[in-house]
Amino acid sequence: MLETVVKSFAIFMLAGLCEIGGGYLIWLWVKEDKPLWYGVLGGLILAFYGVVATWQPTGFGRVYATYGGIFIAMSLLWAWYVDGFRPDKYDVLGAVIALIGVCIIYYAPRS
Repeated sequence: MLETVVKSFAIFMLAGLCEIGGGYLIWLWVKEDKPLWYGVLGGLILAFYGVVATWQPTGFGRVYATYGGIFIAMSLLWAWYVDGFRPDKYDVLGAVIALIGVCIIYYAPRS
């Protein structure tokens, strides 16, 4: 069980890095006047994100519901680390609640 949790969490983390990183490159291209290759690379990384999500063993709905909560926390971490955004206590509380929720959705034992 632990091995399955670790593997699925690693896949969620990779998916998050692809979506946030790819979206960030496109953001830089469009909003910060970076070269076109930023946008092209961002688009390719976003397409790869779609592939990474399929590596999860569970069905689409549960994977994407779970990923949504993980995306919330990863987005705040990305903004903090990359953009210097300082999450406040409500950002952190909301992310923790989302993570608890997605752990229930994805990892709760089912009969």
